Amino acid sequence: MGAGITEVAARSGLDVVVVESSQAAADAGRDRLEKSLARAESRGKIDSAAAVLERIRVETDLDALADRQLVVEAILEEETAKVELFRSLDKIVAAEDAILASNTSSIPIMKLGTVTQRPQQVIGIHFFNPVPVLQLVELVPSLLTSQETTDRSRALAEEQLGKKTILCQDRAGFVVNALLIPFVLSAIRMLESGFATAEDIDRGFVLGAAHPQGPLALADLIGLDTIQAIAQSLYQEFRETQYAPPPLLQRMVDAGLLGRKTGRGFYTY
Repeated sequence: MGAGITEVAARSGLDVVVVESSQAAADAGRDRLEKSLARAESRGKIDSAAAVLERIRVETDLDALADRQLVVEAILEEETAKVELFRSLDKIVAAEDAILASNTSSIPIMKLGTVTQRPQQVIGIHFFNPVPVLQLVELVPSLLTSQETTDRSRALAEEQLGKKTILCQDRAGFVVNALLIPFVLSAIRMLESGFATAEDIDRGFVLGAAHPQGPLALADLIGLDTIQAIAQSLYQEFRETQYAPPPLLQRMVDAGLLGRKTGRGFYTY
């Protein structure tokens, strides 16, 4: 997600600083960007991959974000880690009007805003994967987010990045994941119960409901650990059984079978 957000921002002409957790991650991220931009250039979507890359700087120190006007957090979907990062960003980012945004899929924005001294400038700006392809951005203001912050975020997403936005209440899962996750969990329960094979569940939904891919293939693309984290956040907030992660999902995450990013999930890659 971070690489996708970076690419879209740089392709739109913005100056982008990326901070990764280690030099190895920074090198891998840079390599991912170079390959993606090279494909975009070969397909005629951009004029020059090199020109876009010149607008991207990859660092490993959060202090590199001190002069930013907007910071978008896209780390692992874990509340404690995000809270600590926002505490740090609040101290580092110098501009008084800078926006601190989260790409979280499910964690309430209020929990991130209240650990800063500028909760009125904290908002959810939730992109969808793959970011260069999917048009939607969910804007999620908390009860403390100012209208100015929401308006500036909408203008950035629509006018500069060319995205389409919807406004969501600050509830776990927002709009899309509150609908999507029960659907994916239902497919996992169906597989778990022996109702049908993964292939037939997905094939049935692709051919019968005209979706581009089935729910289990989609889970592999998103990452089973991310699916589990979003489901747990939804269940913690609403206490409805439709959000409870099924045992099969938990066992697969425990086994490190996380989908495409590990080479194996419901399918082998």
